Amino acid sequence: METIYENLSAIEWQSVVMWLIGGIMILLGIKKNMEPALLLPMGFGTILVNLPNSGAVGIDGIIDILYEKGIANELFPLLLFIGIGAMIDFGPVLENPKLMIFGAAAQFGIFATLSLSSLFFDMNDAASIAIVGAADGPTSIFVANTLKSGYVGAIIVAAYSYMALVPIIQPPVIRLLTTKKERRIRMEYTGAAVSKSARIIFPIATTVIVGLFAPKAISLVGMLMFGNLIRECGVLDSLSETAQSVLANLITILLGISVSATMRAEQFLSTDTLLILGLGLFAFVFDTAGGVIVGKLINLFAKKKVNPMIGAAGISAFPMSARVINKMGLAEDSQNFLLMHAVGANVSGQIASVVAGGIILGLFS
Repeated sequence: METIYENLSAIEWQSVVMWLIGGIMILLGIKKNMEPALLLPMGFGTILVNLPNSGAVGIDGIIDILYEKGIANELFPLLLFIGIGAMIDFGPVLENPKLMIFGAAAQFGIFATLSLSSLFFDMNDAASIAIVGAADGPTSIFVANTLKSGYVGAIIVAAYSYMALVPIIQPPVIRLLTTKKERRIRMEYTGAAVSKSARIIFPIATTVIVGLFAPKAISLVGMLMFGNLIRECGVLDSLSETAQSVLANLITILLGISVSATMRAEQFLSTDTLLILGLGLFAFVFDTAGGVIVGKLINLFAKKKVNPMIGAAGISAFPMSARVINKMGLAEDSQNFLLMHAVGANVSGQIASVVAGGIILGLFS
């Protein structure tokens, strides 16, 4: 009874707020199906670490142990990239390499946000916050931890929240920047077959090229491309299926509950957290706008017009963004199928976001 009384008397309003935040994450994961594999463990972990005298934290606490073994040394994000690589089909990009332009253009928000964030935070924290604009959770975790940011929890919440909110955030930005005529532009998809040799060479060549030009990105790109090589080699089908399902799901769960180590009230409840969420939204909007604007610029010179909406799919939120663009195209014209073009831009964004993370690390680590 004495222990219960001590625990009850130790409850502070900040802890109660964090319990509510954890509950909201769980609710969004279950009711709204918003990244449930991540939000459920994050939400439950947030409640665990904010209980008074919680045995889940500290030297022998399971959450802190998982954080030190899986997040602090970047192990979990890197392993997750193997699973992500095994899921991605780079065929649309190999068929139409020009789509890589949109993957690069949609990283504009990262560097715009870096400049803005530096007005409020030191450069390592500003760089970590800016990478939220990549809409790439694992890269955000990797960069924030490597740069020893003091705002890892807020950065991760911002990154994954905005990834889940792609269908809400992107359409208004796209409509604001495009005309109805532009949104109705049809793009022919030939569906030309990509040879198995090209599919195998691509991940190897990408790893070598990125390693030469952005060596700080090689861990991220290497694991992503290794996962893709497992998928495309044709002799490791069972291993590819394991990476796509078992490995990716297991690491996502461990990642989510480990990240909650940074969700303690004294770290999370601050005006800085609200500022980070705002800067993350700014980065996300600018990434979307950057891709669309580049699409419009291409149309000023190209004989064969592109639908500028696919530029917005250059962010790394795969495959949610591609689906949003395809849905918007069909809403304007029931015969306007943009999915494969949007997927090409989307998987290009996956590579570009990792390279952008490597550039950030090269500049500030």
